Amino acid sequence: MNGTVTAVSRGTGHGFSKPNRPSVRLLAGLGVEGDAHLGVTVQHRSRVAQDPMQPNLRQVHLIHAELHDELRLAGHPVAAGELGENITTRGLDLLGLPRGARLHLGEEAVVEVTGLRNPCLQIEAFQGGLLKQVVGRDEAGNVVRRAGIMGVVLAGGEVRPGDTVRVELPDGPPLPLERV
Repeated sequence: MNGTVTAVSRGTGHGFSKPNRPSVRLLAGLGVEGDAHLGVTVQHRSRVAQDPMQPNLRQVHLIHAELHDELRLAGHPVAAGELGENITTRGLDLLGLPRGARLHLGEEAVVEVTGLRNPCLQIEAFQGGLLKQVVGRDEAGNVVRRAGIMGVVLAGGEVRPGDTVRVELPDGPPLPLERV
């Protein structure tokens, strides 16, 4: 199971979108160097307000470029980095990965998948109607989140557009992704 990195992004402030970069450096146990969400403990403002000592399970945000394609077709032009992701991929079913899957990005970096991104109201402020496109309900009434996945950096390294993403599945039965 392989895919490709199509874009990398980082933002120094706590804004919604992140500018694309030629490369980003992942730092083991911390996240994306120079990104506002870098840290061992949680950096998202709402989570810091609840408990600033929570472990940061949201060090890296990944979105599949296919979601951008779907959103454009639904009338929401969205480019890589605009939904706040650090790494945009193509060719991988990120939302179908189990918790604990390891993503080998480029030559050195490894990110372990921790769960689903829970989009906040900032996404609605970015583009009206967008929240309904990325959060919905299935036939049984369960919440379905489609705004990407979150992970922690196990091994650091440089990541660039064009790099291969190789998936390593965890041993044992697959654990479904939950909101983190």
